[in-house]
Amino acid sequence: MKKFRRWQRILLFSLLCLTVLAPILFVSVGRKELISDLSTLRYRRDSVQLNAIEQEEGEGLKGPKLVVYDEKELDSRVSYSASEENNDSKKYGNVGEIDQVSKRSQRAGSMSIPFERTNHESREENQQIPQETVTSRSEAKGQSNQTTAQHDQNMRSPVRRFTDEKVKQMKDDLIRAKAYLSMTPPGSNSHLVKELRLRIKESERAVGAANKDSDLSRSALQKKRSLEVTLSKASHVFPDCSAMALKLRAMTYNAEEQVRAQKNQASYLVQLSGRTTPKGLHCLSMRLTAEYFALSPEERQLPNQQRVHDADLYHYAVFSDNVLACAVVVNSTVSSAMEPEKIVFHVVTDSLNLPAISMWFLLNPPGKATIQIQSLVDFKGLSAIYNSTLKQQNSRDSRYTSALNHLRFYLPYVFPQLNKIVLFDHDVVVQKDLAGLWSLNMKGKVIGAVDTCREGEPSFRRMDTLINFSDPFVIKRFDAKACTWAFGMNLFDLQEWRRHKLTALYNKYLQLGYRRQLWKAGSLPLGWATFYNRTVILDRRWHKLGLGHEAGAGPDGVEQAAVLHYDGVMKPWLDIGNGRYKSYWSKYISYDHPYLQQCNIHE
Repeated sequence: MKKFRRWQRILLFSLLCLTVLAPILFVSVGRKELISDLSTLRYRRDSVQLNAIEQEEGEGLKGPKLVVYDEKELDSRVSYSASEENNDSKKYGNVGEIDQVSKRSQRAGSMSIPFERTNHESREENQQIPQETVTSRSEAKGQSNQTTAQHDQNMRSPVRRFTDEKVKQMKDDLIRAKAYLSMTPPGSNSHLVKELRLRIKESERAVGAANKDSDLSRSALQKKRSLEVTLSKASHVFPDCSAMALKLRAMTYNAEEQVRAQKNQASYLVQLSGRTTPKGLHCLSMRLTAEYFALSPEERQLPNQQRVHDADLYHYAVFSDNVLACAVVVNSTVSSAMEPEKIVFHVVTDSLNLPAISMWFLLNPPGKATIQIQSLVDFKGLSAIYNSTLKQQNSRDSRYTSALNHLRFYLPYVFPQLNKIVLFDHDVVVQKDLAGLWSLNMKGKVIGAVDTCREGEPSFRRMDTLINFSDPFVIKRFDAKACTWAFGMNLFDLQEWRRHKLTALYNKYLQLGYRRQLWKAGSLPLGWATFYNRTVILDRRWHKLGLGHEAGAGPDGVEQAAVLHYDGVMKPWLDIGNGRYKSYWSKYISYDHPYLQQCNIHE
């Protein structure tokens, strides 16, 4: 018994010694290998530095110069190649291709350093002047320029060419995985189904919002390989290619239908937003209206009202129910004018917004210019016409049924004592002095406007876009190829208008449009018909269009234009306004005004 215990103690003691000495032995062996690796790296770095010194001594030669990486950069390249060469050559796409190229070069017994060439050096290379290359201890010194250049090109070209290859492949693999998952029987809970769900979830998190390969992390690339392995398993379980094709076709159709529905919904919401009044503007109108009715009748009078009928002054008009829009049009026009004392502004609005707009200009007078605020109820004869005609339109869009929108066709009756007037839409900004408009030769025409018949522009229109040229009445009177023009900033000769009795012609076309489908709703096609062959095309620098469209008008001509027009749904006072051009509009508003601050109206 004692002998057995003694042998038992000897065995335990030997096992204890083995557990202590074995790690020491393994660490010592690994340390030798690590030291040998470090010595190899140090030797490579030293050889590069020595060859670089030799190259500097030969600067008198005409061969192309090599750009030698500094010590830190070279260490990072060598260490990355050494650590990733064996493990990731098959796993990391482009990096693997680079590693394979480096392996082939090492098997040939050479290692060349990439370099940058200037234009002068490239010309020398074409003349076949030999260059020196940086070599390791086992490389031959007689390699030519073409070998080094070709090696450099092979290393770089895959990185340049396939910058998003892995991202696209991962997204394609996700689609395949979802297709396989949808082909499994309902209620299936097999190991493959669980694995597919797990890989899909992991890959979706890994890809995220990545657009290029550099956005992917190392873990994302590992998830990519795991998904590929799972897809390989699924391809053996579901080998029917025709079933897979049908499933992918169905998924594509469903995705297209969802995209179409989302686009329609987005378009509807944008149109709805363009027709609604922001909360801040409604608040501003209410506050100004309350302040206006708190004034006595004498305090409500605007100054210099005796000048509003002087035909020798420059008369501008804007028809609007938007306080801020009117303020920007007036402020920008007056501040851009060389002689603001000659400007008379006529603002026409509805009875609901008359107090608010009047109060705004009582608090913020337009400098030396004169301003007149009028309401639609002041034109009693025109109100009856509006009630009898515009109510016949079935459109729900207030832009088409608004009396302010069609008031432009009654200008000679609204301003009976004037000979010329410039009419603005309320979504414009004036950047230049407009005095030159008043000296333009109208050539006996009635309206001056900028054309919109150039294809490729956001405001491009054709006559048959809004006018029905299948109707015989339209075909006889108009040319479908005639150049179109835009409202927004127009010069009107009211004397020629009265002579041609164009308001009566407008009413005739308006009534015909109710009985037959001649033109779409709105005032633009009626304007083309009413002023057909009576339009002078203005220089495009007077009026820049398209700033209210999603595509935008482009930067060309925005700074040089006299008037910027935010035609389209994306008005600058709305949150959906085009941010690229909002600053041109907002700089004419003082956002530190107390009423704007109280109503939370900010830039």
